[in-house]
Amino acid sequence: AWDLMTDRTRFVLLMVTAPILAYTLIGGLLGRVVAREGTYQHLRVFEDVVSLVNSNYVEEVEAGRVMQGALWGLAEGLDPQSVYLTEEETRAYVAADVPGEVGIGLTLTRQYYVQVVAARDGSPAAAAGLRPGDFLRTIADAPTRTMSAVRASALLRGAPGSTVRVSVIRGNAAEPMDMDIQRGADRSANVTSRIVSPGVGYLRIAEFDDTTADAIGSAADELATQGATKLVVDLRSTATGAFDAGLATAGRFTDTPTLIIRETSAGQQPVARRGDPPSITAPVALLTNPGTSGAAEVFAAALVDVERAETVGLRTAGRAAEQTLVDLPGGGGLLLSSTRYLTASGESIHRTGVEPVVPVQEPAIELGLPASAPDEDPVLDRAIEHLTAAPAV
Repeated sequence: AWDLMTDRTRFVLLMVTAPILAYTLIGGLLGRVVAREGTYQHLRVFEDVVSLVNSNYVEEVEAGRVMQGALWGLAEGLDPQSVYLTEEETRAYVAADVPGEVGIGLTLTRQYYVQVVAARDGSPAAAAGLRPGDFLRTIADAPTRTMSAVRASALLRGAPGSTVRVSVIRGNAAEPMDMDIQRGADRSANVTSRIVSPGVGYLRIAEFDDTTADAIGSAADELATQGATKLVVDLRSTATGAFDAGLATAGRFTDTPTLIIRETSAGQQPVARRGDPPSITAPVALLTNPGTSGAAEVFAAALVDVERAETVGLRTAGRAAEQTLVDLPGGGGLLLSSTRYLTASGESIHRTGVEPVVPVQEPAIELGLPASAPDEDPVLDRAIEHLTAAPAV
């Protein structure tokens, strides 16, 4: 077949496949993949497709663009958190926060376009009314159809007080709405609390970090002094934070020896509970929605799996995986989900999410209209009813 190719075809094929072959030879991810049964056949098909495109496509083929498209499609077929990054995007990912720049408080994923996972409490995005599931069709006039979440996050960042224009689609709306959102570092406290009904305390966790476990313990103690014998823990739209912080916080509620299971390509590893005995023993209802993601999902799954808590609301996001950046020749990278989390009983959380015991639909809010009044919260109301009917410990 090689002898039948034109010089132009050979050149394009070599340009496209050389990075793959180079990466394979150094024993990286693709080296392991090629060893799997049937993969050689797929690579031969890829070679044939390149040859056919080069021979029949009406315009001259740009090898670099074809290669980027192939790598993009490879990662796109895995999960929304795995993505091929260009050299520029790789630098942005490694740099993470740029000094002097702030965003608008969004956690993003990809689903055809860039999609909102959640808006951080007290952030400019939350004040603008952005909700889980909203699509960002353009950011700063740049289309997001083939944009990574890494690139989208970089575009949203800028000088404090500056504005960024986003074109937002919610639900089945025919036309997107343009919104100018002012960048800022505003955010609420990680943990807030109050009494919401006689004997029922409310804990809101907006983010999981190194301070969350202690803050939850202190807030629960304070609620107990105010007469709370049962607790509602609100995890709706909680999408930021470290998995370890979520597990440390779960350890405040349960003494189960194994909180969760970490799984990699090398196998599974149980994650043991650490620290002092649990300080929170009251019955718990967790409020969840599609914005409940990452550390919040692991926290919820750990408690639900051992029947320490029940969930009220909607299924969580199913984003319980950690990503590893694999460097590629030429400066680009593959951001791959290399670790995923399972419950202690072996049920997957990634892609699946945590199903509510008591399903409650959130009120639909049309984009651009004000949200419901603060005292109107049917999910919280249903959780209070559920807790009130349950026996106290």
